[in-house]
Amino acid sequence: MSHNTIETNRRMNKFDSHDSVWLFGYGSLIYKADFPYIERRPASIANWARRFWQGSHDHRGTPEAPGRVVTLVPEPGAVCHGMAYLITPAVFAHLDYREKNGYLRFASEIVFDDGGSAEGLVYIATSDNEAFLGEDSEQAIAQHIARSSGPSGPNRDYLLSLAMALREMGKHDPHVFEIERHLGDLKD
Repeated sequence: MSHNTIETNRRMNKFDSHDSVWLFGYGSLIYKADFPYIERRPASIANWARRFWQGSHDHRGTPEAPGRVVTLVPEPGAVCHGMAYLITPAVFAHLDYREKNGYLRFASEIVFDDGGSAEGLVYIATSDNEAFLGEDSEQAIAQHIARSSGPSGPNRDYLLSLAMALREMGKHDPHVFEIERHLGDLKD
């Protein structure tokens, strides 16, 4: 599958007729909501784990030297914490462009931290997209992130902003925090 997913996502019309829909963010969408939303709530989704396994050719790297950003990978029993936004379908055009580097819209049950749940959508870059970099050790991922930069800035800023946002939410993510620790070791 091509890493440019804009047209594929435009054909995914499950929520197009809704007045509003919940969007689950687990990476930069936690701390960078550059779109209009009606409501914002801490939330989680089950059976998915956040991993720095997706290449970023357009934000935190370049086509020649992609950075690493997060995607979700299936993991039974896992809980991925993030932020849910109630949006209108008009926001899809912006999000489809923002998430164009391999991410597809998927329907998912979103559980709100303050109780209740709703069906919503989440953007996931699956392993069959051209930008998928795959698994590596947290130390190797930190080294990759340390040397990557793109139009949206240094890859390290993405990692550090995500780690800070998770801490502010009171959520622990061993994968993210271990990469952050290794990145800090590289600066010494």
